[in-house]
Amino acid sequence: MNDLVTNNPYRHRFETTVDGQVAVLNYKQDGKCITFIHTEVPQKLAGRGVGSALAKAGLTYAREQGLQVIPKCEFVASYIEKHSEFGNLLSSGS
Repeated sequence: MNDLVTNNPYRHRFETTVDGQVAVLNYKQDGKCITFIHTEVPQKLAGRGVGSALAKAGLTYAREQGLQVIPKCEFVASYIEKHSEFGNLLSSGS
């Protein structure tokens, strides 16, 4: 898998292309808070760690920028549960 995940702030998403398929993690950033809205991975890429790579990139970005995270996306919320090193990023309102 191509591990290159990029932040596309103009489209409000983290994205990667694997085997010609684009996978994305959509977000909304407001001040010092980032809300992860939806992870979209094409069925052809399922089970290859693409969603996890997107979640990790988004959460790493949040940490680097000092942002609090609201995981409205169930995939990102589940990723945080499995990777406790990101738990301290959660907004007190999430």
